[in-house]
Amino acid sequence: MEEKDLPDVVAIEDRSFPNPWKMSAFVGEIANRGISYPFMIVHRVTGKNLGYIIYWKLNEEAQISNFAIHPDYRGFGLGEAVLWQVLDELKKSGVLYVFLEVRPSNYSARLLYEKMGFSVFGVRKNYYHSPPEDALVMGKSL
Repeated sequence: MEEKDLPDVVAIEDRSFPNPWKMSAFVGEIANRGISYPFMIVHRVTGKNLGYIIYWKLNEEAQISNFAIHPDYRGFGLGEAVLWQVLDELKKSGVLYVFLEVRPSNYSARLLYEKMGFSVFGVRKNYYHSPPEDALVMGKSL
Protein backbone atom coordinates (compact mmCIF):
# COMPACT_ATOMS: atom_id res chain seq x y z
CA MET A 1 0.00 0.00 0.00
CA GLU A 2 1.26 3.41 -0.97
CA GLU A 3 -0.15 6.88 -0.42
CA LYS A 4 -1.42 6.91 -4.02
CA ASP A 5 -3.69 3.96 -3.08
CA LEU A 6 -5.33 5.78 -0.17
CA PRO A 7 -8.27 7.42 -1.97
CA ASP A 8 -9.44 3.96 -3.09
CA VAL A 9 -8.64 2.39 0.27
CA VAL A 10 -10.54 5.07 2.20
CA ALA A 11 -13.51 4.75 -0.18
CA ILE A 12 -13.63 0.98 0.46
CA GLU A 13 -13.21 1.58 4.19
CA ASP A 14 -16.06 4.11 4.25
CA ARG A 15 -18.42 1.68 2.50
CA SER A 16 -17.36 -1.26 4.66
CA PHE A 17 -17.53 -0.15 8.28
CA PRO A 18 -19.91 1.88 10.47
CA ASN A 19 -16.95 3.64 12.14
CA PRO A 20 -14.29 3.73 9.39
CA TRP A 21 -10.65 4.59 9.77
CA LYS A 22 -9.85 8.12 8.62
CA MET A 23 -7.29 8.92 5.95
CA SER A 24 -4.88 10.02 8.70
CA ALA A 25 -4.95 6.53 10.26
CA PHE A 26 -3.83 4.95 6.98
CA VAL A 27 -1.18 7.65 6.50
CA GLY A 28 0.04 6.86 10.03
CA GLU A 29 0.27 3.15 9.26
CA ILE A 30 2.31 3.89 6.15
CA ALA A 31 4.58 6.20 8.16
CA ASN A 32 5.11 3.47 10.80
CA ARG A 33 6.14 0.89 8.24
CA GLY A 34 9.82 1.53 8.75
CA ILE A 35 9.53 1.67 12.54
CA SER A 36 7.23 -1.07 13.71
CA TYR A 37 6.66 -2.86 10.42
CA PRO A 38 2.95 -3.08 9.74
CA PHE A 39 2.32 -5.01 6.55
CA MET A 40 -0.10 -3.26 4.24
CA ILE A 41 -1.30 -4.93 1.07
CA VAL A 42 -3.66 -3.60 -1.57
CA HIS A 43 -5.32 -6.17 -3.78
CA ARG A 44 -5.46 -4.93 -7.37
CA VAL A 45 -7.24 -6.54 -10.27
CA THR A 46 -6.69 -5.01 -13.71
CA GLY A 47 -5.35 -1.84 -12.12
CA LYS A 48 -8.31 -1.36 -9.78
CA ASN A 49 -7.93 -1.52 -5.99
CA LEU A 50 -10.53 -4.02 -4.78
CA GLY A 51 -9.43 -4.58 -1.21
CA TYR A 52 -6.72 -4.29 1.40
CA ILE A 53 -5.39 -5.94 4.51
CA ILE A 54 -3.21 -4.49 7.26
CA TYR A 55 -1.51 -6.74 9.77
CA TRP A 56 1.32 -6.63 12.26
CA LYS A 57 3.79 -9.41 12.82
CA LEU A 58 5.25 -9.71 16.32
CA ASN A 59 7.62 -12.68 16.58
CA GLU A 60 5.44 -15.80 16.46
CA GLU A 61 2.13 -13.88 16.42
CA ALA A 62 0.32 -11.70 13.91
CA GLN A 63 -2.57 -9.29 14.42
CA ILE A 64 -4.88 -8.44 11.54
CA SER A 65 -5.92 -4.86 12.24
CA ASN A 66 -7.94 -4.00 9.14
CA PHE A 67 -9.27 -6.01 6.20
CA ALA A 68 -11.91 -5.17 3.62
CA ILE A 69 -13.00 -6.02 0.10
CA HIS A 70 -14.91 -3.49 -1.99
CA PRO A 71 -18.65 -4.18 -1.43
CA ASP A 72 -19.29 -4.60 -5.17
CA TYR A 73 -16.77 -7.47 -5.31
CA ARG A 74 -17.78 -9.44 -2.22
CA GLY A 75 -19.15 -12.94 -2.51
CA PHE A 76 -16.76 -14.02 -5.26
CA GLY A 77 -14.08 -15.54 -3.02
CA LEU A 78 -11.70 -12.59 -3.26
CA GLY A 79 -11.51 -12.02 0.50
CA GLU A 80 -10.86 -15.71 1.12
CA ALA A 81 -8.11 -15.78 -1.52
CA VAL A 82 -6.40 -12.70 -0.08
CA LEU A 83 -6.61 -14.03 3.47
CA TRP A 84 -5.28 -17.50 2.49
CA GLN A 85 -2.33 -15.83 0.77
CA VAL A 86 -1.52 -13.73 3.83
CA LEU A 87 -1.90 -16.71 6.20
CA ASP A 88 0.41 -18.78 3.98
CA GLU A 89 3.04 -16.04 3.97
CA LEU A 90 2.75 -15.64 7.74
CA LYS A 91 3.19 -19.36 8.29
CA LYS A 92 6.26 -19.43 6.02
CA SER A 93 7.75 -16.55 8.04
CA GLY A 94 7.43 -18.45 11.32
CA VAL A 95 4.18 -17.05 12.67
CA LEU A 96 2.31 -19.60 14.79
CA TYR A 97 -0.85 -17.67 15.76
CA VAL A 98 -3.01 -15.04 14.07
CA PHE A 99 -5.54 -12.86 15.90
CA LEU A 100 -8.17 -10.29 14.98
CA GLU A 101 -11.21 -8.50 16.37
CA VAL A 102 -14.58 -8.49 14.66
CA ARG A 103 -17.99 -7.08 15.47
CA PRO A 104 -20.49 -9.79 16.48
CA SER A 105 -22.94 -8.17 14.04
CA ASN A 106 -20.52 -8.56 11.09
CA TYR A 107 -21.91 -11.95 10.09
CA SER A 108 -20.24 -12.18 6.69
CA ALA A 109 -16.77 -11.52 8.14
CA ARG A 110 -17.37 -13.98 10.98
CA LEU A 111 -18.48 -16.66 8.52
CA LEU A 112 -15.35 -16.12 6.44
CA TYR A 113 -13.07 -16.32 9.47
CA GLU A 114 -14.82 -19.42 10.79
CA LYS A 115 -14.60 -21.05 7.34
CA MET A 116 -10.85 -20.43 7.43
CA GLY A 117 -10.40 -22.02 10.85
CA PHE A 118 -10.55 -19.02 13.16
CA SER A 119 -12.44 -19.50 16.41
CA VAL A 120 -13.72 -17.13 19.07
CA PHE A 121 -11.71 -17.24 22.25
CA GLY A 122 -12.61 -13.98 23.94
CA VAL A 123 -14.64 -10.78 24.02
CA ARG A 124 -13.40 -7.21 24.34
CA LYS A 125 -16.18 -5.30 26.07
CA ASN A 126 -17.21 -1.96 24.54
CA TYR A 127 -14.45 -2.19 21.94
CA TYR A 128 -16.32 -0.51 19.08
CA HIS A 129 -18.05 2.87 18.97
CA SER A 130 -20.63 4.31 16.59
CA PRO A 131 -22.52 2.07 17.17
CA PRO A 132 -21.22 0.70 20.46
CA GLU A 133 -20.52 -3.00 20.37
CA ASP A 134 -18.23 -5.57 21.92
CA ALA A 135 -15.55 -7.23 19.80
CA LEU A 136 -15.13 -10.93 19.36
CA VAL A 137 -11.48 -11.89 19.58
CA MET A 138 -10.83 -14.61 17.06
CA GLY A 139 -7.65 -16.58 16.53
CA LYS A 140 -6.14 -19.30 14.46
CA SER A 141 -3.14 -21.54 14.94
CA LEU A 142 -1.00 -21.87 11.85
